[in-house]
Amino acid sequence: MKNIEDMTLEEAIKNLENTVNKLENSELSLDKSIAVFEQGVKLVAHSRKLLDDYTARITVLKKENGIIKEVEADYE
Repeated sequence: MKNIEDMTLEEAIKNLENTVNKLENSELSLDKSIAVFEQGVKLVAHSRKLLDDYTARITVLKKENGIIKEVEADYE
């Protein structure tokens, strides 16, 4: 699997869906279930960060003198 921090939102969501399916439909050992769950938690955290970044960008666009236009912003 690709490094989570390098995933796009779409990739992270797809991997999260696969993670949920593994947990729901597999006969995993407890150790494997916990490892898969932890991976899912990391995917959720990454997805939330990406969504927060997108929300911040949209907010910046909306606040420029009431006119929607792109402005430079530092997201890091």
